[in-house]
Amino acid sequence: MGHIRFLATAATVWTVATAAFAEVPAVAADITPVHGLVSRVMQGVGMPDLVVPPGASPHSHSMRPSEARALDQADLVFWVGPRLTPWLEGPIATLASDAKVIALLDAEATQQLMVRETVQFGQGHDDDHGGGHDDGHDEEHGDDHHDGHDADHGTETAHADEHGHSHEAGSLDPHAWLMAENGSAWLQVIAEALAAVDPENAPLYMRNAAEGQAEIATAAAEIATKLEAVAGKPFVVFHDAYQYFETGFGIEAAGAISLSDASDPSPARIAEIRATVQEMKVRCVLSEPQFNSGLVATVLDGTDAGTAIVDPLGVKLEPGPQFYPQLLASVGDAIAGCY
Repeated sequence: MGHIRFLATAATVWTVATAAFAEVPAVAADITPVHGLVSRVMQGVGMPDLVVPPGASPHSHSMRPSEARALDQADLVFWVGPRLTPWLEGPIATLASDAKVIALLDAEATQQLMVRETVQFGQGHDDDHGGGHDDGHDEEHGDDHHDGHDADHGTETAHADEHGHSHEAGSLDPHAWLMAENGSAWLQVIAEALAAVDPENAPLYMRNAAEGQAEIATAAAEIATKLEAVAGKPFVVFHDAYQYFETGFGIEAAGAISLSDASDPSPARIAEIRATVQEMKVRCVLSEPQFNSGLVATVLDGTDAGTAIVDPLGVKLEPGPQFYPQLLASVGDAIAGCY
């Protein structure tokens, strides 16, 4: 009889565990930084699906059947928003029509920066980074926030290829995940959204978010210490993806070789960047793994500047709950080690 009772108890535990697992919401995230934040909140409950895999460009990725299926089955979709991946807006609307879709760039707590329009950024630009939105956010996928990603093609001031994100003058810079404060705020947004659809696991989501915020704060403090040695020393980036990181840590790039990562810079822009490197005595030019190293060599030619590779998407990092603080640390290490 004891053996029978044991089997019955085991069966009951298995049934409860299976039921609990079955009720975990299906979640999809667009890029690895967002996936890392969602993974941290869901740690101990489940794992989100990643739509744009590591190494793939978020601006020109063609979804595989498994990635399309992840959207189709999702209860929740977290993405930066159409300003980063306008090509994904259609698949989300079609495949995830029954899901709650949250564009994190438009979340009320997100600190936002406008695209920098000049070759030489200079000091004290007037970009708005205070967050404050007047309209509703965390909306379903049918939102109206399309301003700034319908850029004209093939120009220096407004160009995004048919898959690329916009750098149109006056539009929002979509690289908001590179500000630690935004990552921390997004953990809360993610936890609240998950708690709303899965109230049984709400306490765990909230606890995970709080612990994740503490981890980000620790990483940010360590990064700030490393960057103290390079404060006030100008550097140039391949494309203007890092102003959120710069703003968060009190540093500022002198300029960008390319306005967008969707097209090569014009000869005139390269000449202007070279002049900036020489005039401002720039000692560091940051490249990215997927971009043309020859353009960096052209900018460096005749200067004493060094170079380092930085990756805003953390391609070489392992996706998962610890991804986000590791990504911030990798960017900080690249900048600090470039001098």
